[in-house]
Amino acid sequence: MAQVRHFLTLQDFSPSELHSVLERAIEMKKEHREGRDQRQFPGSVLAMIFAKSSTRTRVSFEAGMAQLGGHAMFLSPSDTQLGRGEPVEDSARVISSMVDIVMIRTFGHDIVERFAAHSSVPVINALTDDFHPCQLLADMQTYLEHRGSIAGKTVCWVGDGNNMCQSYINAAERFDFQLRIACPAGYEPDAALLARHADRAVVVHDPREAAAGADLLVTDVWASMGQEDEQRERAARFAPYQVNRELMDLAAPDALYMHCLPAHRGEEISAELMDAPDSVIWDEAENRLHAQKALMEFLLKASR
Repeated sequence: MAQVRHFLTLQDFSPSELHSVLERAIEMKKEHREGRDQRQFPGSVLAMIFAKSSTRTRVSFEAGMAQLGGHAMFLSPSDTQLGRGEPVEDSARVISSMVDIVMIRTFGHDIVERFAAHSSVPVINALTDDFHPCQLLADMQTYLEHRGSIAGKTVCWVGDGNNMCQSYINAAERFDFQLRIACPAGYEPDAALLARHADRAVVVHDPREAAAGADLLVTDVWASMGQEDEQRERAARFAPYQVNRELMDLAAPDALYMHCLPAHRGEEISAELMDAPDSVIWDEAENRLHAQKALMEFLLKASR
């Protein structure tokens, strides 16, 4: 039996595999809009394990699996014993013996690693406290559709050095771009991760300096899920780190801006940019569906 492939970070796929997934995502998006039948996995079951709630993740994976001809099973913390009454390793063995593919959205990254290590089917990281690789697939697909290859470009991350920022560090290496990270002191991404990718990613605390000439600006909420009690303090520290028209004017003339949503208009991004007619943020959100369908197709085919 072939070794089971997982998607826990972007580093689980080679650059060429990632590019093939993106090209397939663009193709599947076109097929879907043309009304083509994409039901190539009838009877396949996706287990969706949610320790953290989400709108886009649930809708995109559930709709995507239905469009592929399979079924998606939603498992909330109240539905499972994962990590509570039963070890993660035991849950992995049992759940993977009954389904064809698993998606997990949880807190500690070690949970998806331990689950994958004991799973007999592919496991997808749909977000942990450390990484959000599925969102990066959607972001990279969006840039490819609107501006072509991101290789050799400069990307500017503005805000917290969170799981999205850390996935952008991985993406800089995998997709061959330079990353400037603008964050307040004390909110930097993981030091070891930065050190491993020192040739690709650099922390520049001044957002204006980081944005200068950049081809893509990306941001996220200042307080992630579980950090609500820090909201007021973070709002004060991050106030100079809003992505707005003034910051975009410093970037390259054809620069794009992205946000993984949900967004707080007037905080990390201005309402003007969110609601601009040329914003690609809504394409970026839709592309979660197409990128994840291409990802599931890749993993399901690899596991056959």
